[in-house]
Amino acid sequence: MDIACSTEKVHPKAGAASSHVRGSLELICVKGRSATHDLHQKGRHSARHHWSVLNPGDSRRKTAMTNANGLTLALCLLSTAHAADIRGTVTSVDGDSVAGAIVSLTRADGVLRQSVYSDASGRFLLGTGQSGAARLSVRAPGFADESRDIAAVSANPRPLSITLARLSKPAQVSDALPASAHAARVHLEDERIRQGYRSQCFYCHQLGNAWTRRPRTETQWRETIDRMERYGALLTWPARRQVAAALAASFDGRPIPDRQTHVYDPATAGTTLTEVAVAGNGAFVHDVELGDDGLFYSVDMANDRVYVTDLATAQSTALPMPDNGLPLHGDFAGASAPVAAFHAHHGPHSIVRGPDGRLYTTNSMSAEIGVLDPATERYSFHNVGGGAVYPHTLRFDRYGVLWFSIALSNQLGRFDPRTGAMQVIDLPAGGFWQGLTDATLTGVLKIASLLPGKDLQLLLSHHKWSGQGHRIFNLPYGLDIHPVDGSVWYAKLYADKIGRYDPKTGAISEWDTPLPGPRRMRFAPDGTLWIPAFGGSGLLKFEPDTQQFTRHPMPVLAPDEFETPYALNVHPQTGDVWITSNQSDRMFRFTPASARWTAYPMPTRTTYMRDIVFTADGSVCSTNSNLPPMAIEDQMQSIVCLRPGETSQ
Repeated sequence: MDIACSTEKVHPKAGAASSHVRGSLELICVKGRSATHDLHQKGRHSARHHWSVLNPGDSRRKTAMTNANGLTLALCLLSTAHAADIRGTVTSVDGDSVAGAIVSLTRADGVLRQSVYSDASGRFLLGTGQSGAARLSVRAPGFADESRDIAAVSANPRPLSITLARLSKPAQVSDALPASAHAARVHLEDERIRQGYRSQCFYCHQLGNAWTRRPRTETQWRETIDRMERYGALLTWPARRQVAAALAASFDGRPIPDRQTHVYDPATAGTTLTEVAVAGNGAFVHDVELGDDGLFYSVDMANDRVYVTDLATAQSTALPMPDNGLPLHGDFAGASAPVAAFHAHHGPHSIVRGPDGRLYTTNSMSAEIGVLDPATERYSFHNVGGGAVYPHTLRFDRYGVLWFSIALSNQLGRFDPRTGAMQVIDLPAGGFWQGLTDATLTGVLKIASLLPGKDLQLLLSHHKWSGQGHRIFNLPYGLDIHPVDGSVWYAKLYADKIGRYDPKTGAISEWDTPLPGPRRMRFAPDGTLWIPAFGGSGLLKFEPDTQQFTRHPMPVLAPDEFETPYALNVHPQTGDVWITSNQSDRMFRFTPASARWTAYPMPTRTTYMRDIVFTADGSVCSTNSNLPPMAIEDQMQSIVCLRPGETSQ
């Protein structure tokens, strides 16, 4: 059944002036109307409610809220009328240049952060549209952070000289290291258990950051693992025991030494980064897409919302989905907190712009395709049917047909927006235990829903007593369309396979991947398939014509560390492969012609990024949505855009 309905208007409570600016900067917000607001209200969003950050369940940093009549309730917006360049030099206390330092300017309300890397001589130039109060901060590996408050960003500032002091105390050195360094302490001898640990314990968040590495007893870790199972993790009984013991022994609160090697890469010179906070605690901002209107559309899986964000003003608007009478958690009503969809009925997971300009979402909790018309702000919903459980990644083919993976029920979906026709295609089970899952999953979920929130599905699942853990699922996850022959390709995250579906003949072929955990893959324009190996800390190249794989290990900061590459995209002009990898707070660029890696450190500690989109100006954009958001350095989920410097383009 298709349901059409209009969106509700959200009225966030007017908060007091924010004093949290990724640090501690006091700013008094004045009431009134801004030029930025006037210009924005004259556009097509005049009926919307705007605020600079949406923060369900958390009153921190709620600023710049306006009502439909244009009255500013708390205005902290900074006009872009007086652009400024922040320039200077970063050196150590010994007088040495510090190359590759991250120099950031954070707007007074904390919503907007702009950053640049220092060059080989320690020099930096950050062009910014900010003009009011802000905080300047500098971060470099091995050095203590340095920050200073700026009362007003000047259009003609004097060059700044910033001196960094080296970290010397063991605790400070340890705390400054990314999660990858701390996770490297955890040792599991059994390869199968180690793969289950990497697959399940890093699935939606870092492990080893300040939030997750706090000391716990073995009993407390077992309780944590049990809670993660209620969210969707799947570990066997032996894995539960061994992982809990290893984590308790490894994360004991003692500092670790810095074994990392940081080599300055001149390709990062001139690269700028923009972070715009969209939501905070209580939200789960997953994928983001760029609309035809130049605005960013991101899905909040926890609250059934699509956020519309204007990066030029750092303003966001929420377009909530009506619950349509669906039970809380939709098809997962028996679960207490499925995949962190805490307050969701639909659970929008992924989003893509259609050729008609509308935005299409996979609603994972309700097994629907959602369609948002940005012109009218109205939704329609299309039931997938066919026993589908958890629709996931979606892409359009050249004919305007939408294809999507259906993760838990091991299927593909096909939706034609012009006719409304929906088709569900079953994929090969691959083995007895996976076949048992395919045959029983819908029944298990229906039985579990009879006792809402009691997690009966865990008692009915065979992942423990079979000894298979997460491998009872195939989990078709990433999906893309071959640019030449139009075939549909998918990655089975838990089965370590990629597959091809021929829409003309219905033929299906599958290949085992040489590295575990193929996740969100993409085609290059020439038909080469690039695959992030989440469980194998590597990048895979697959040539469909020869059916040959090539491995490219991810760059790590120390020999015993590993990366968890989540998603990638191939730039349509350069052919470069951009990868979100989420253990060391870095984004990666791989240049196929030279097999060269470039690593871009992120300004925010605990950065866990999702799918990647490109903008017309060459920016590479994703979301930072680590779960829980409290583990992120500023506790905010953001849209992150990286624009490579001219030397690296």
